[in-house]
Amino acid sequence: MFALQTPAPANSDGGAAGDTVAPPLVTTYRAWGGNNEFCLQGRLIFGPDVKSIFLTVFLIVAPVAVFSAFVVRKLLDDFPHNWGYSILIVVILHTMFIVFTLKHVCTISQVLMTLVLTSGRDPGIVPRNAHPPMLDEYEGSANINNEQTPRPHFPRSKEVIVNGVSVKIKYCDTCMLYRPPRCSHCSVCDNCVERFDHHCPWVGQCIGLRNYRFYYMFVLSATLLCLYVHGFCWVYIKKIMNSEEISIWKAMIKTPASVALIIYSFISVWFVGGLTVFHTYLISKNQSTYENFRYRYDQQVNPYDKGVAENFKEIFFSAIPPSRNNFRSKIPIPKEPSDASGRRDVASLTMMRKTARDLELGTPVYNEVEEEEESDYVDEFTNDEELGKGTGIGDVSVDLSRMHHTEGEQRQVASFLTHSLWESSSKKSGT
Repeated sequence: MFALQTPAPANSDGGAAGDTVAPPLVTTYRAWGGNNEFCLQGRLIFGPDVKSIFLTVFLIVAPVAVFSAFVVRKLLDDFPHNWGYSILIVVILHTMFIVFTLKHVCTISQVLMTLVLTSGRDPGIVPRNAHPPMLDEYEGSANINNEQTPRPHFPRSKEVIVNGVSVKIKYCDTCMLYRPPRCSHCSVCDNCVERFDHHCPWVGQCIGLRNYRFYYMFVLSATLLCLYVHGFCWVYIKKIMNSEEISIWKAMIKTPASVALIIYSFISVWFVGGLTVFHTYLISKNQSTYENFRYRYDQQVNPYDKGVAENFKEIFFSAIPPSRNNFRSKIPIPKEPSDASGRRDVASLTMMRKTARDLELGTPVYNEVEEEEESDYVDEFTNDEELGKGTGIGDVSVDLSRMHHTEGEQRQVASFLTHSLWESSSKKSGT
């Protein structure tokens, strides 16, 4: 989402055309390139599916309201010394806590609190680059107009050492950066997110470095709430059986609300309870959902596993890093991408591929199947042989030397390469 550049105001004193004019500014969140939705002037950031939060809140609040009206109200006087009121207080506080972990608000639910803290904060978005990184390697040449022009070598991945283990990081064409370790690009929000776990449609947000602990507290609190409601519904049915000396079936007929809540909570606990157990296991191994589904550590040591105790300490007791984005800061209005270069610099690999496709004749020699940059479900920790070792196909850009062009097309390609960032490299002789 880019705002159009507004024309510069005319110089009132008739200054020269070369006089510099301060560019107009816009708030960062208004010119944000991702698919996020912002509230309260950039203080809250959500995913594009933020409306799903209302469904989630309804699925939490509606059963609690029914439970309070038809079950808790009948149990208030059945316990001595006003202990029956503790049932109502616990369910309200529990619901408040769940909501509070979504954002710092005190409402009717513990679950809703955790929901706000999960969905309303920056999950760990990595800021985009305005330009791709400089190309520092060259390999091969292209013969255009009998001249040798260097062919750029742009590595699609690099290796970094994490706790003594070699980890591969990939280049993101959308954000124009090499992703940090454990970072992936969310195809829904269109952002690179640090320690990307998954995109949760129920909270309308990516789950990453800065909100994972709140997400875990949300599913854990929802599980406890389901068990709490389920248990006291059975307590109420038992009370009816004892007071009226009837069978369990007749007691259930007398309280259909309890039966509905028992069924609802039983079904719900399998979902949220399963997530709680699964993420408890992931925390013990210091894995993310994305990493676990990709089987990244089957054949090598997990470089992030510090032991069960340290893994839990890292998630729940370590300081949450500050956001790398100031969504309320002022920035110059981004220029509308031109037809010639699009959003990316002429040095980007994406532009080279587009140019090659526009100019090529006959059957393409380069595999034009697009990379996974938008969905980011490619293993960052693949083995060396899986990178096309020995072929170089995965690490280099389009081989223009193998393309056939007409005379006019050759001049166009030569002009493109001559005025690009690669003209500073010395031209290699011979092929």
